Amino acid sequence: MDALSDRINSLPVSATLAMAAKARELKNKGVDIIGLSLGEPDFNTPEYIKYAAIQAVKDNYNSYSPVDGYADLKEAICTKFERDNQLDYKPSQIVVSTGAKQSIANLCMVLLNPGDEVLLPAPYWVSYSAIATLAEAKSIIIPSSIETDFKITPEQLEAAITPKTKLIMFNSPNNPSGTIYTEAEYRALGKVLEKHPDIYILSDEIYEHINYGTAHFSIARIPELYDRTITVNGVAKAFAMTGWRIGYIGAAEWIAKACNKMQGQITSGANCIAQRATITALLEPVSRIQYMVDEFSTRRDLIISLLEQIEGFKLNRPEGAFYVFPDVSFYFGKTIDGTLINNASDFALFLLEKAHVATVTGEAFGNDACIRISYAASEDNIKEAVTRIAKALG
Repeated sequence: MDALSDRINSLPVSATLAMAAKARELKNKGVDIIGLSLGEPDFNTPEYIKYAAIQAVKDNYNSYSPVDGYADLKEAICTKFERDNQLDYKPSQIVVSTGAKQSIANLCMVLLNPGDEVLLPAPYWVSYSAIATLAEAKSIIIPSSIETDFKITPEQLEAAITPKTKLIMFNSPNNPSGTIYTEAEYRALGKVLEKHPDIYILSDEIYEHINYGTAHFSIARIPELYDRTITVNGVAKAFAMTGWRIGYIGAAEWIAKACNKMQGQITSGANCIAQRATITALLEPVSRIQYMVDEFSTRRDLIISLLEQIEGFKLNRPEGAFYVFPDVSFYFGKTIDGTLINNASDFALFLLEKAHVATVTGEAFGNDACIRISYAASEDNIKEAVTRIAKALG
């Protein structure tokens, strides 16, 4: 341990992956665990995307790809940005990476210096703060609660800004809360950021298509913010391609160049077959994945209707992604079945050990009153999981 770097010793383990590992451990011992901890669609990758990958293998795509992605994939990404987001990016502004997580890491490594501050509207995705830590920056959490639908206000944003603020990370639809910022809300936050020209904006839009009615708005559409907004996206969630590992950014050319340089020394170009499949995924009509979104919508309604019947679960109605983020603080300080529940981590562990349902503590997402439950699972599993939770708490 002493020989390890301060860098790795200061880095927290991903809470979602840690919970998945704990659940696997119990499964291996023969315990019947229902996993609602991972943010992973339970659908297979659509056939038309698989065929594109098979064709790429047959076409002998097996050499190193350009560091920032194939030229025709970058063209496809520009087409997608124009069609879905009304954003005008040139191929020179696009960098393709091994997942959106690498895109975010690249960006933090090229923009942040030791001591810079990164604003994280909470709840935020677990890796944002960890990646900021790796870049030797300081995370400043802007809290929200279920009462505000997990959204921050322009006043809160203004109050959090200091001369050291360098970056803010937005994620809408949000992981873990499923909350979506409307165009009006983003424009109001944008008014604050317009006054601070040295702050960059990372807009993580990986869940944009998993959306139940609130129109998706990209913050880079605000002309005054376009040059300093980095739009991050990928194919993992909407196209059920988590293991294919393709993410990408649209950014000012100088930022894209820097990310390309960083990536060139760490991984080089992303998987060649996955890139070819991504061209097809992005250029086909978005309507081809609507069946998954419809199914998620049905499951959302199901899980909310079931959880609402359990005393002490406070819920909002998420408009996107595939998570519910109930406030369970009602149980803090109580002893259930001989177990004292002090916080959300205790509660999530209790559900794993007593109900055999894997969830994730909200503490990992910057909100210690909540737990994240993924409904990227079959209706039968959702019903059984909530039945077990109710029984364990009853």
